[in-house]
Amino acid sequence: MRLIPKISFVILLFYSSVSQAQLKKGNKTIGTNVASAFFNSGSSDVSYPPPTQGYSSYNTSFSINITPSLGWFISDNTVAGGTITINPINQKIWYEAGGSTYRQDKANSFNIGGGGFVRNYFKTSSSFVPFGQLGLNLGISSQKTEGFLYSGSDKSTYSGKSSGGFFMSGGLLLGLTKLLNANTGLDIYTGYNYSYTKNTNKTITNIDSGNNGSIDLTEVREPTTKFTNHGFVLGVGFQIFLTGIK
Repeated sequence: MRLIPKISFVILLFYSSVSQAQLKKGNKTIGTNVASAFFNSGSSDVSYPPPTQGYSSYNTSFSINITPSLGWFISDNTVAGGTITINPINQKIWYEAGGSTYRQDKANSFNIGGGGFVRNYFKTSSSFVPFGQLGLNLGISSQKTEGFLYSGSDKSTYSGKSSGGFFMSGGLLLGLTKLLNANTGLDIYTGYNYSYTKNTNKTITNIDSGNNGSIDLTEVREPTTKFTNHGFVLGVGFQIFLTGIK
């Protein structure tokens, strides 16, 4: 029976040494976060009193935010460093009436850039280490759009491509790092994220009057789209802790 307290003490000592092993000033971290990896799908129905016909709308969207990072412990608790952001986004909206799709819009966006972060660990005697993190990222944004619209006997199709796009994102994360051993950890976190994107799309619209297969009118426009989002983030990540040069 005397072995049980001794074993418990050894286990506690191991966890304590793991949680503290690489969280020291001068050490480095290499990590990657995967956040906002969500697929969304929704629909709505609109009806009117007869004889006006109603319609249904549907939408799907998918986005993923991958953020590799490199940081340095500027104190035993605090890491500061740089990040790279890779963020593809896909969106589709379409409208149906009488069992037929009369309008459809697609947009594929891709954001890439860099930024910085500051993370503070709150040390404990276990292998679960809480942390809080602030981050900011800036970069370029590209977007491609396409779609069609039936209006009466006419059909319009369009396609667009952006130039000079810009994005900015920042947020606050709160989470836990599960230290798997002295050099690796698994992050689980949640938080708030703000993002802003601006794109100017050169859009070409072809109008087929009478929907007989011939193009009767072509319009070229360059609309500018600004998108602001306040979102909830849920993600996972990995951290590698490296000993600094003495």
